[in-house]
Amino acid sequence: MTIARPGFERRVLSALDARPARIPVLVGGCGTGRTFLLRRLRERLGPSGCQYIDIERSATTPERLLRTVLMASPFTAPDVSADARSPREAFDSLVAFFQGARSRSGAPVTFLLDEALEFRTFENFPRLRHVFHDLIAGLSGGSTNRFVLTTRFITRGLRFVRDQPSLEVIHLTPLTIDELRETIGTRVMDDDVLAAVHALADGHAGYAQALAEQMQSIDADPISALAALLSADAPLTRELTYSYELRLHRARGYGALKAILDILAEQEPLTLTEIAIRLGRTPGSTKDYLSWLEDVDLVSARQKRYSITDPLLRLWVRLHCRPEPPSDDLVAQEVHQYALARLPQAQPALVGARADSGDRKAWGIIEID
Repeated sequence: MTIARPGFERRVLSALDARPARIPVLVGGCGTGRTFLLRRLRERLGPSGCQYIDIERSATTPERLLRTVLMASPFTAPDVSADARSPREAFDSLVAFFQGARSRSGAPVTFLLDEALEFRTFENFPRLRHVFHDLIAGLSGGSTNRFVLTTRFITRGLRFVRDQPSLEVIHLTPLTIDELRETIGTRVMDDDVLAAVHALADGHAGYAQALAEQMQSIDADPISALAALLSADAPLTRELTYSYELRLHRARGYGALKAILDILAEQEPLTLTEIAIRLGRTPGSTKDYLSWLEDVDLVSARQKRYSITDPLLRLWVRLHCRPEPPSDDLVAQEVHQYALARLPQAQPALVGARADSGDRKAWGIIEID
């Protein structure tokens, strides 16, 4: 089961087909379906006229990226060579390839640039300090080719693409309950259980998919399935670990930032002063730390009170940012408290609905009073 977002796909195609064409920029966190949407676009547009490029995996140096893209591409561009004498020349050649590439029939082509903000890793090379702005200027420079960009860093993405008339930002918002119902179907789970899955996943496509699959795999209710997914080395634990580490490494002040996340995992929302006192740092330095966490979408502020943006990531921090892996009982207890805060109190039947099923592990501790 994969959760498709046909409405967003139509928006991308509409932007590409506009006259003049716009450059869609898909922004959304880890697991919201950006890469899957690009793959659907590649299937729809066909390999003869479309190339997908994972910038995050292939961006090493400008020279090597240029060679890698040219070697992997089914397209050709006149006067573009893989030989470059400097990082700036390599970058300019890559942009020229994006602008001038043609299919075997000579038709314009479409480039799908996944995690396009990774071009910023080139900023420390000579004459590439403003590399992302130069990239956007090059892609917007009148080429008949079409481009789709993505990034998992919402705050950074919006900052870098604002005031760019050729770009159309498409924010992959959380799933609606209707979208989830269309994907899973009422034959798999009834409306009450579906609503529980939606609430526990906070509308996050990847989390909802993992939760629904786990429910089917172990024949469990939503809360028991979530507890299983958050045990040590479980699939959702690994996914949240990746998101946590990736975003922290993209920010500054690694250790202090982890400490703030620990503080907010214990209690939220908190004001700047409350966080500074718990952290044992000045309000000025704490404000810097919080701005760096906001920059990678780990925390968000509402009415000057800070919280961890992703509620399931907060639950993961509570469970796994400790000296040893959590026990099954601790996982069950924390998931219980998480569910109490998110599910309507009139749904006790969701928990333990299949408690008599075979040898399935009993999560008896998970009950809603």
